Amino acid sequence: MNATNPAIEAFREQILNAASNKTLLSIEGGGTKSWYGNVNTHAKLDTRTYSGILEYQPEELVITACAGTPLIEIEAALREKNQILAFEPPHFGEQATFGGAIAAGLAGPGRISVGNFRDFVLGTRILDGKGQDLSFGGQVMKNVAGYDISRLLPNSMGTLSLLLEASVKVLPKPAATATLRCQISQEKALRILNEWAGQPLPLSASCWIGNTTGEGQLTIRLAGAAAAVKAAIPLMNSLVNASEVDPQSADTFWNDLREHKLSAFDNLAADQTLYRLALPAACGLLTIPGASNEIVLEWHGQQRWIKAPGDEATFALIKQLAINHGGHATRFKQGASVNPGFQRFTLLSEQPHSKALELVQERLRSAFDPNGVFATKRLP
Repeated sequence: MNATNPAIEAFREQILNAASNKTLLSIEGGGTKSWYGNVNTHAKLDTRTYSGILEYQPEELVITACAGTPLIEIEAALREKNQILAFEPPHFGEQATFGGAIAAGLAGPGRISVGNFRDFVLGTRILDGKGQDLSFGGQVMKNVAGYDISRLLPNSMGTLSLLLEASVKVLPKPAATATLRCQISQEKALRILNEWAGQPLPLSASCWIGNTTGEGQLTIRLAGAAAAVKAAIPLMNSLVNASEVDPQSADTFWNDLREHKLSAFDNLAADQTLYRLALPAACGLLTIPGASNEIVLEWHGQQRWIKAPGDEATFALIKQLAINHGGHATRFKQGASVNPGFQRFTLLSEQPHSKALELVQERLRSAFDPNGVFATKRLP
């Protein structure tokens, strides 16, 4: 697995030169998420020179690929075998890469029913800050080979090491799907979604889009065995007076939600920020002063998107609101005139339940990158 490759040798040389010159490297693939995370202007390390699917075992539900592999290439190979990346990672552009998706750690509508990207990473191969070629995990779902380092890489934003290769669990495409839609208040939507989540229903994804007064439209996706989906449709229709969305329109909606192409994500004013709130399932309706009129709730309300002023005072208010409810907030995307130097994340030290993790994070970075080659601060 660790055979010499010209691209990997070039990566190692770039890393060692950066360590020697005490400069920093910002890892980048297709650049479709270059706006995500704290801004930096450090020299780029382009992963796209190391690309390709290394091994695909459909019968074992595992695919292994190089970090620079286009995400569309991965998904095309899976489609041929009627399989999918069930957590639906957003692309945000045709040039999105496999490694970039892992580093960002973002997941789409299906995350609520299947888990996050981190839950699917089985093994990885990396170059650390000393240019060492290291492998962790493996290519099977039950793995006890050493520390579970592989799961640290999703959402690390390239601040821990250079990801070379990864083995990821895939799933069969659901036998049947259906999308239902109804008009409903935010408060009622949150209540029934949490009730349904505790029942044996094939609830795959949900999205409520509405205004600050609490009125809006709920869209839910059912996925699974044909009999289970067929039985759930009349039950849910009777409870919320929903109507079924035609398959083509439904596919377009869920794709546009994943890729942030819906109107609620568009037209970000120059002085606005798109905030992402990650909240517990039990969190009810929130009132956020200054927020735009349109709000998006995903993952049964556990992920919420709002547009609001991008100033520090507003972010401080939103952060505290999320923390008070046991969650956290992120400046996901900034308007053109918002200070690009603003911290984009809720810090570990700002949350009582995560303060201890700050020291763990520092020790991990010191172990994998003692020379600070990847210390771009893109992730705090």
